Amino acid sequence: MTTAFLFALLFGCMALGMPIAVALGLSSVTTILLFSNDSLASIALKLFEALSVHYTLLAIPYFIVASAFLSTGGVARRLIRFAVSIVGHVRGGLAMSSVLACMLFAAVSGSSPATVAAIGSIVIAGMVRTGYPESFAAGVICNAGTLGILIPPSIVMLVYAAATQESAARMFMAGFIPGILMGVMLMTTIYVAARFMNLPAQKWAGGREIFASAFSASGGLLLIVIVLGSIYGGVASPTEAAAVSAVYAYAVAVLGYRDIGPLRDQPWRRRDEFLAQAAIRNAGLMVVGIVRSVSDPEVRNVVMDAARVSIMLLFIIANAMLFAHVLTTERIPHTIAETVMGWGLPAWGFLVVVNVLLLIAGNFMEPSAITLIMAPIFFPIAVRLGIDPIHLGIVMVVNMEIGMITPPVGLNLFVTAGITGRSIMWVVRAALPWLTVLLAFLLMITYIPWLSLVLPEAIDQLKGYR
Repeated sequence: MTTAFLFALLFGCMALGMPIAVALGLSSVTTILLFSNDSLASIALKLFEALSVHYTLLAIPYFIVASAFLSTGGVARRLIRFAVSIVGHVRGGLAMSSVLACMLFAAVSGSSPATVAAIGSIVIAGMVRTGYPESFAAGVICNAGTLGILIPPSIVMLVYAAATQESAARMFMAGFIPGILMGVMLMTTIYVAARFMNLPAQKWAGGREIFASAFSASGGLLLIVIVLGSIYGGVASPTEAAAVSAVYAYAVAVLGYRDIGPLRDQPWRRRDEFLAQAAIRNAGLMVVGIVRSVSDPEVRNVVMDAARVSIMLLFIIANAMLFAHVLTTERIPHTIAETVMGWGLPAWGFLVVVNVLLLIAGNFMEPSAITLIMAPIFFPIAVRLGIDPIHLGIVMVVNMEIGMITPPVGLNLFVTAGITGRSIMWVVRAALPWLTVLLAFLLMITYIPWLSLVLPEAIDQLKGYR
């Protein structure tokens, strides 16, 4: 009775067009008041605890701030230049380099919409100018942008870790091989399509351009080393590494590249200066930049945009955690687990059910909310069937990727539509052919657990040897 009421009210509110966060909170509070002994005061306490108890969730606003500075500060442009210098000379190379740039930017942002916005706003127009069909360019970026939540650091992985009490570091490590594999699959598909469509290739950039572009992009590439190296090296927790990434992204965008902020277009060194003079001048400029950036409108706008996104996402997470609390206190996951186990489903059959449910949910709900609602339900069943929780987490993340490009709530579709100026249905038709690649990838991740587990298990063995 309680389960039916809870889910009926949730989906009823969503059908009326209510925001997902409000629908989650309203259905949870109503169920508690009608079927539980908890008081209104306990509801307020649970909402507060949802974000204060789960220390891992504190990493989310830091990664969002870092992503905002990197998206605005020209890091994406430099990563694209580096990617083009590597694979641009291959037929279809500009599209392939766009995928590679998405992979690199995903490793510093943790967000799919941010990846699409940062990379797509530059490369879609560039591909069209060089002879690519606009629908081809938009479809590639819309799909490649989903790597933002698969290649670590990933906000969805942090949410899954908080919901299941699994290690965020192990989740990050588990996403490496799947993320690289998906990128390779997309680039292979692009190469085959480019042969049939006779798409253009860029001129070979040469070794000097590769090294020059790598040095130019080193500010963004170094963030990958700092964040993931500190986590896997045991120096910092994911939350601490996220805080460092936010400060570092600010330093790179405002003080390093100087693409935004009070030092915009200020040169690092004049030719007529000695090294000592240049060092003194640059040190003074950096101090001035730090002081003036507090009131600089560009920097303030970046921080405010990041704050708005963080508040929106954390509000969804808080209400989803309240919903998960209702599920747990009413023993709904345990009841569902007992029911499913009574069906006698094998592990592979259960994973089919998981994929179907998540693919349907991805059409209507935001990834973090789906993760917080579904993870407590799937987790106990997976454990009983012998499915590794880390493997289950990666399967869920890949399903969330597909949900980012399926209407009516696919966020990547809206971002791509905004970049191209086209309608949502046009973007859906452009992205649809590439969806087959993601579905094939989902089958591989679902039924080849080694792809997700080999790196976490290898790290565990190395720690054991120490």
